[in-house]
Amino acid sequence: MSPAMPPVWANRVESELMDGEQVLAWLETDLSAQLYFVPGFVLVTSKRLLATTEREGVWQGWFYRPGIRLVRHDHLGVGSLELLDENSLLARWRYTLGNDVATGRLIEHFMQQLDYQLTGEPPPAPVLSLCPKCQRVLDAPLSPGQEECAVCSSEAATPPSTWTLFRLWRFAKPYKGRLLAGFLLTLGSTAATMVPPYLTMPLMDNVLIPYQNGKPIDVGLVTFYLTGLLGAALVAWVLGWSRTYLLALVSERIGADLRTATYEHLLKLSQQYFGGKRTGDLMARIGSETDRINVFISVHLLDFATDVLMIVMTAVILVSIQPWLALVTLLPLPVIGWLIHLVRDRLRTGFEKADRVWAEVTNVLADTIPGMRVVKAFAQEKREAARFRKANQHNLEVNDRVNKVWSLFTPTVTLLTEVGLLVVWVFGIWLVSNDEITVGVLTAFLAYISRFYLRLDSMSRIVSFTQKAAAGTKRIFDILDHISSVPEPVTPVHLPVVEGRIELRGVGFRYGTRTVTRDISVTIQPGEMIGLVGHSGSGKSTIVNLICRFYDVTEGAILLDGIDIRSLPVAEYRKNIGLVLQEPFLFFGTIAENIAYGSPNAKREEIIAAARAAHAHEFILRLPHGYDSLVGERGQALSGGERQRISIARALLIDPRILILDEATSSVDTTTEKEIQKALENLVQGRTTIAIAHRLSTLRDATRLIVLDRGSIVEIGNHHELMAREGHYYRLYQAQARNVDTEDDLRGSRLEHKAAGVRQ
Repeated sequence: MSPAMPPVWANRVESELMDGEQVLAWLETDLSAQLYFVPGFVLVTSKRLLATTEREGVWQGWFYRPGIRLVRHDHLGVGSLELLDENSLLARWRYTLGNDVATGRLIEHFMQQLDYQLTGEPPPAPVLSLCPKCQRVLDAPLSPGQEECAVCSSEAATPPSTWTLFRLWRFAKPYKGRLLAGFLLTLGSTAATMVPPYLTMPLMDNVLIPYQNGKPIDVGLVTFYLTGLLGAALVAWVLGWSRTYLLALVSERIGADLRTATYEHLLKLSQQYFGGKRTGDLMARIGSETDRINVFISVHLLDFATDVLMIVMTAVILVSIQPWLALVTLLPLPVIGWLIHLVRDRLRTGFEKADRVWAEVTNVLADTIPGMRVVKAFAQEKREAARFRKANQHNLEVNDRVNKVWSLFTPTVTLLTEVGLLVVWVFGIWLVSNDEITVGVLTAFLAYISRFYLRLDSMSRIVSFTQKAAAGTKRIFDILDHISSVPEPVTPVHLPVVEGRIELRGVGFRYGTRTVTRDISVTIQPGEMIGLVGHSGSGKSTIVNLICRFYDVTEGAILLDGIDIRSLPVAEYRKNIGLVLQEPFLFFGTIAENIAYGSPNAKREEIIAAARAAHAHEFILRLPHGYDSLVGERGQALSGGERQRISIARALLIDPRILILDEATSSVDTTTEKEIQKALENLVQGRTTIAIAHRLSTLRDATRLIVLDRGSIVEIGNHHELMAREGHYYRLYQAQARNVDTEDDLRGSRLEHKAAGVRQ
């Protein structure tokens, strides 16, 4: 028995095998025919295909014979594996698409064994192997030392590199003149700080030591040296202030450009990208990561440059004064360099993980605060507090591990510099005792060496900030490097006049491993009103998303007036589409600003006209400030029906050639829906209209109805034609009519009961 087989099935399979029968591949199914979660097992052996389910508990077997075959399908996250022969369907198993790889492996082994039975050629030796990390069935075993499959390796986050920081030059290049000026100011201020220790040598040897030996103090000489010290301090202060202010201005501008470029790039990405990202994570990248990069450029990078210049200048001066003493001074450098190399990778990886964990904390806030009404409605305050506490605790643990490494590194560098200073004292005293250097030289040396080790210690501390900035830069460029799945055309085609003829040619769309739609072919004439009908998950909203080019088709093409929409500039194309979503979204601002969102320069008269057409004018005038009333965060100050009517007015204001209504009346009551339908009857004239409606009765006047089922078109026709056919649409309509009748009966019974209670 294969060691990769789950233990829960191993003994049961063993008892069903014939003599000499070997298991080649297996598949765990997890759905019943009614799409309930029911465990099942299908396996290919050297003699037949075996299968069972937990519910039935009976094994079925099919021996290999001519004409038998396995076929798989997938739709909206559900996979189907069918066993067929020339005449009929023998069996069907359903599974979630997490088992799709194992299904492919099962079919491959089935075909190999079938060929063997028919041709007599032995199949290749079977290999069953699982990835220890993700438990995927692999086509080949892992190589020695390999801990995960290629899929897991590609999914793993690439550790950030310090070289990533050089990619910021793209944003720093426009300010290269100011950066050069800042570097020169840094060079000048560092040189000015090197003057005072140098002046201590003559001050000690020519003034203080002769005074101890009985000579009078030369006031003029003292004044000269002290004036030099004061002048050097003033020059260092002026140059230091200038360079700090200049580089702070530059860093803020680089950070602002970085935030703007990242946000603008985000706006260009397709909906598919945002479907896999958390809002809090993206906010953290654009906010905290760019702030961290700002601080690094304005403070720590400046300090690093100062430290490097100080160390180089100090080393040159020390060597010029006394080479052997300078050599002793530089002894800790190799050890400190080795320590920096040792902890750098750990810090870099640790800081990037800390950034991701902090994004988890932000994600909790981004989820909870907008959904506070739901949290309070279901009394889940304690649960959300516990979720935040858990994320915060995880953040604390990750940072504790990073700080553990950092806390050991920094004191070690400090200890090495202190030991180095002690060695300089010992060697310096020995040189003075042998009259090889003067006390003034030793004093200057100690002054320089204290600054040298101070800068060396500072440089080691900057390693932490450098790795934080590198981790943040990588997370920023992860966004900037992402290529939109809805790209702008290389050679765009412009349509001066849009008629509104939409043609779908063999359109298919897959979302990851899920097939959502397949082979959709239909032509919508200018001014025609089309209704999309079907069960939930049949592909209605997907077609709307493809027409709006929120996603690009994976098969076939969509044409506007005979031109592939992928050849049209994205913004230019979408300006011709008015979209009303099922869940209306309003921005924080006034009602007038929300209605004019698609046309910011619209006049107040045009805004009011659009509101009137959407039957929103009356309720807007009842608000305290009318059209200048604030709608609140996401429109929470308004009811669902009011938000929907404002979104309809927003779509109508741009006067689109194509109008898309995705459950546009789902959030309004019956009376309001009738008013909006009357308005829409006039508004759709001359526009190509595509409507999705939950209540099929609202689509009775559509020119054509397109009935979808499992991502394919099953019927096309108007309401009366489809009702006469008594097909999919007929059954949908009748089922909905029965539900409406039942609701009406219940409503009438409640009213009668209430009236009887009043009479009593």
